Amino acid sequence: MRIAVLIPCHNEALTIRKVVADFRRELPGADIFVYDNASTDDTATEAERAGTIVRYEPKKGKGNVVCRMFDEINADIYVMVDGDDTYPASEVKKLIGPVASGHADMVVGNRLNSYTDKSFRRFHRFGNKLITSLIGLLFRAKVKDIFSGYRAFSRNFVKSNVIFSKGFEIETELTLQAIDRNYPFIEMDIPFRSRPGGSVSKLNTFRDGISIIKTVFWIFKHYRPLIFFSSIAGILFVLSLLTGIPVILEFISYRYVYKVPSAVLSASLMILSFLSFSIGLILDTIARNQREIVYLISKCTKKNSI
Repeated sequence: MRIAVLIPCHNEALTIRKVVADFRRELPGADIFVYDNASTDDTATEAERAGTIVRYEPKKGKGNVVCRMFDEINADIYVMVDGDDTYPASEVKKLIGPVASGHADMVVGNRLNSYTDKSFRRFHRFGNKLITSLIGLLFRAKVKDIFSGYRAFSRNFVKSNVIFSKGFEIETELTLQAIDRNYPFIEMDIPFRSRPGGSVSKLNTFRDGISIIKTVFWIFKHYRPLIFFSSIAGILFVLSLLTGIPVILEFISYRYVYKVPSAVLSASLMILSFLSFSIGLILDTIARNQREIVYLISKCTKKNSI
């Protein structure tokens, strides 16, 4: 089977040669691709010295790189790993095993059971648990490490999904696509190392955290529109009742409406409530049709890969 190791990099000159060497040792028959994402250091030069294939993505953002990698590279199994030497190459065969056997379309390396005190930056573990809990609540799915950058994919998964994320929220989107479209995926425990001295994380805790939360709600709206818009409709319905009940009681008592602004507000909120619910029904039908199209594309992809 053709295996492609995909390494998106931004300013990882200090570690990229070791990462390439480690994966070449573990997977000697694999094609290793380093995608330089607008680096300002010698990342591309060091990758070339390591003897790997170097390509470039000028649009900054990990999501942009992953989108291009998935579009350009053809393989049977894809391994995606960061170039910062925090993920051990010795675990790669464990990750690709379920994909190679057909038991999973995505395998995620769960970092949260084996890490050092310096592996995560401040608030990152808390943010991971917060978003994971939110996704569990919204999508009724058990996920342990939604931000892991160490993953193995089947060709079916890579070629059947469209990526919209531009930045570090890409891992969240990949996981939610697997949940929504019923791709079998597995999380397997792996050790997570701290960055070597001199290597700096590119994550911004608050900026990227806000982007990830926005992505979760955007995907929730896109993949679960009936629940999303029904929730809005319910809130508007309750607000309409709260503002309308005094008007109704007033009319029963005096046979006249004195609180005209409240009556107009209540009626407007009720109309918006029904509109929101109707939008949810329409978009839910469209989303179901999209799932059927993705399923057909997935079947064609599997057929062509045999």
